[in-house]
Amino acid sequence: MEGRALSEKPVIAAEEVARLAQLLREELPLVVPDLSLTDEQIEAMGRYLVWMREKNKVMNLTGITDDAGMVRRHLIDSLALLLAGELRGTLVDVGTGAGLPGVPVALACPSLKVTLLDSLRKRIDFLAEVCREVPVGNAEPVWGRAEELSRGKLRARFDVATARAVARLGILAELCLPYVKVGGLFLPMKGGEIEGELAEAEKALSLLGGQVERVIRYTLPGEGEQMALPVIRKVRETPSRFPRRFAQMKKEGL
Repeated sequence: MEGRALSEKPVIAAEEVARLAQLLREELPLVVPDLSLTDEQIEAMGRYLVWMREKNKVMNLTGITDDAGMVRRHLIDSLALLLAGELRGTLVDVGTGAGLPGVPVALACPSLKVTLLDSLRKRIDFLAEVCREVPVGNAEPVWGRAEELSRGKLRARFDVATARAVARLGILAELCLPYVKVGGLFLPMKGGEIEGELAEAEKALSLLGGQVERVIRYTLPGEGEQMALPVIRKVRETPSRFPRRFAQMKKEGL
């Protein structure tokens, strides 16, 4: 590990935080113009990126480590979740990885209670450090497999579920919708070519109790690819037989 332990606390350089914070101030209004953040919130997001970049030297958290890429792909893309409207109550970030989009959203919405789910213990340990040191007082990392945790006390507990994973929409819906209360939202963060996935997932969404209300589209600064944020309302309880085992989800679509 190049002589550095996973538990070693990163050095947070003030000038590095300031540079990242300034990029965020300049470019966030281009995507989420109605979001107003305090200097304290913006600087906390800068500290989070520095923490991630330093920890990335000893564990695999992200392939994007340049200033502009991290601000755009990690912060602004995550905060685009707020284009769906003001988020209230509780949110679960399923398969959060390095804490995306959950950590930036938690920092932007201090009254929102955010649960960060991931199946890899090392990532949960990293997120526990982030929550303690940045700090992110309204976020809680939880270790476990998404398809197992939603069969217990976390089922139908959240007002919002989100995921920024590469899985197809039908699989994400089966993983996420069981966590959402009836009347709540499922907000999957996807690339711009979403029409095919929406058509493919139509039956799955119906079976799982979801209904597409609209699709929000946006483009990140300096990026040519259009991004898509489907807004999916949970209109019925998810049947108890879902979610299935992950291997079965991948093998047999709904």
